[in-house]
Amino acid sequence: MSQKKKLVVVVTNGMHDERSSVALSVANSGLNAGLEVTMFLVSAGVDLVRRGAAAVAQLNPLDPTLGEMLDNFLASGGDVFVCPACAKVRGYGERDVVDGVGFKGSGAMHELIAQGAATVSF
Repeated sequence: MSQKKKLVVVVTNGMHDERSSVALSVANSGLNAGLEVTMFLVSAGVDLVRRGAAAVAQLNPLDPTLGEMLDNFLASGGDVFVCPACAKVRGYGERDVVDGVGFKGSGAMHELIAQGAATVSF
């Protein structure tokens, strides 16, 4: 039996840049294609999971809100990891982010890559 293929989506942009919307779209479509998808949020990307921040943000008028795309990703089995140092510099702790988000360093991403995960960055 073959193992499920993996994808890591590295997100460096937050709600100031349409690339974060594209990253969420790519992550969701990866899940829909049967991939095991993990989003790794660094730099301004951690702002996407700050509780309440993405609820109404809509960077592309043809996409749902960032909050809807994030909720769908998590509900569909996607994993979201936040860089602990990136969160700390912004004053975010685990209670400041949406439920289901983990605080993990780059070692977690490297482990997925060592297991054969493809990576894309936005």
